[in-house]
Amino acid sequence: MYSYEEPVYMISVVSKILNIHPQTLRQYEREGLIKPSRTKGRMRLYSQKDIDRLKLILSLIRDLGVNLAGVEIILQLKEEIERLQKEVETLRKQQGQIPRNRSIVIRKNDYQIILVEQPSKKENS
Repeated sequence: MYSYEEPVYMISVVSKILNIHPQTLRQYEREGLIKPSRTKGRMRLYSQKDIDRLKLILSLIRDLGVNLAGVEIILQLKEEIERLQKEVETLRKQQGQIPRNRSIVIRKNDYQIILVEQPSKKENS
């Protein structure tokens, strides 16, 4: 059994599975929507992950009428959401490791997250 991300399907097989022309798969690759692996002989190989991504692309196009530019934006936003969800989970795990009487600053590329110690009840009196 192959792993989810292991490239094993040739373009002809993927085109039959998804009922699309191989040229459509090449176009999606040119547009940057998919990135199949290549053998040393430059043959495209697709993983199950690639096929699932193609199913999402086809659903957006066929069922929702989204054009390729829209599909690209949707896929980028989906990836950003997944990245942010992972980061939130990491921060939640880290939060449990920070003593309550401390503050922490986490700097990322485009933003900062600052957690500050809350004043104790004694300080508010």
